Amino acid sequence: MKHFNRVYLILIFGILYIPIITLIFFSFNSANSTAVFEGFSLRWYRELFSSPDTFEALRNTLILAISAATLSTVIGTAAAAGIYRMKSKLAKNAINSVTNIPMMNPDIVTGMSMMLFFVALVGILSIDYESIGFTAMLIAHTTFCLPYVILSVLPRVEDLGKSLTEAALDLGCTPIQSFFKVELPNILPGVISGFTMAFTLSLDDFVISYFVGSSNFQTLPLLIYSMTKKKVTPDMYALSTLIIITVFIFLVVSNVKSGKARRKESHK
Repeated sequence: MKHFNRVYLILIFGILYIPIITLIFFSFNSANSTAVFEGFSLRWYRELFSSPDTFEALRNTLILAISAATLSTVIGTAAAAGIYRMKSKLAKNAINSVTNIPMMNPDIVTGMSMMLFFVALVGILSIDYESIGFTAMLIAHTTFCLPYVILSVLPRVEDLGKSLTEAALDLGCTPIQSFFKVELPNILPGVISGFTMAFTLSLDDFVISYFVGSSNFQTLPLLIYSMTKKKVTPDMYALSTLIIITVFIFLVVSNVKSGKARRKESHK
């Protein structure tokens, strides 16, 4: 049984990580090939840093992801606090169900509905769709990121309870002061995890961006998809390698910090 478990783990990790290792390996290939490794070279990294289209798409992606994550985190945190304070269980359950709809819907359904909404809005306002390209993408990304933020923050709000907030109010704090000085520091881990999840989902999204996006605002997934119609150039392998390394460093730093925090708590 132990040998079977080891083989199973090796198989699972192989399926997960061999494609990533292959991508990193061929990003250093001197030739434009994913079948034959002709020699080690930084050619594709040099081409990556000299490609204005790639960097513009990367900049657009990061701006959109940070903006959508920030907006959905602010709205989601306020929504989680509001849902917890609702007195009617029926209304609370109804809002929770409505909130989960974008998360349960297939991306293609959300993308098409968003596209129809913005097309109708453009028709009503008699404006060019290109003029609302970024705004449409931001609203769409915030919409599908919002349920994940609420899902991350709401359990923290419920665990905190009302006692600390009521104590702060009794000691003279206004509701806003009690939220920022008492509630927010205690639910901050949930807020950070919600922001991280929203940022990751927005960064990775293709389907909704494909339906809602405009020609004057192209994200990295859309750029890579446009390349698949011909051929994905190896400079995309180089960019993916840099993203993987960045995420890996972030995870290592995060795990080291969380490990130190757990050790401090155990010592206390």
